[in-house]
Amino acid sequence: MTALVILRRLVVHEVRAVHSLALWVVRRRHGVRAGAHPAPYTGPQTAMMYGFIFVSLIETVALAMVIPWPLVHSITLVIDVYGLVLMIGMHACCVTRPHVVGTDGSLRIRYGALFDLRIRPEDIIHARVDRRFPAGKLVQPRDDGSLEIIVAGQTTVAVELRAPVGYVRPLGRRGSAHTIRFHADDPTALVAELRARTLPPVH
Repeated sequence: MTALVILRRLVVHEVRAVHSLALWVVRRRHGVRAGAHPAPYTGPQTAMMYGFIFVSLIETVALAMVIPWPLVHSITLVIDVYGLVLMIGMHACCVTRPHVVGTDGSLRIRYGALFDLRIRPEDIIHARVDRRFPAGKLVQPRDDGSLEIIVAGQTTVAVELRAPVGYVRPLGRRGSAHTIRFHADDPTALVAELRARTLPPVH
């Protein structure tokens, strides 16, 4: 994985963050079709994100007041405002890009614009509510062949697959996993929707 690939993915993430701001303003969600079940996952991190945004805003205002040199003042202001917009955009990405259970029983697991995994309904053999508090990065592969998408230090849903599925990590590294654990604000509703749409009806 070259530096050029990483840079390109970072630029794509930033463009999607700005696009998500527009979606957030008009209260639209990305990739949620009619009849699909959206599952938000921002609950545990919202207060923390707003805290970071508030601190960044205070820092931007403070630096604008104390830096006496016009050129340095302008450069610093542009960098700080850009960083603030990206931070808000990252949160907007998560709000406007929820997990999605499709009408066909497919599952789309996302984290903003950083992670996007589509699972076909025929690949899912079991789904359950499974609250855990794992350590690790946002997208954390495990030695047992599972993958965790961790939000604010927790996951709440586990999905077991018929065979390992491939995924792409935020900076482009690839892997595969036979069990996916991720967070949903209402895991019971997500699991119920997934079971109802993937299992045949009982007569």
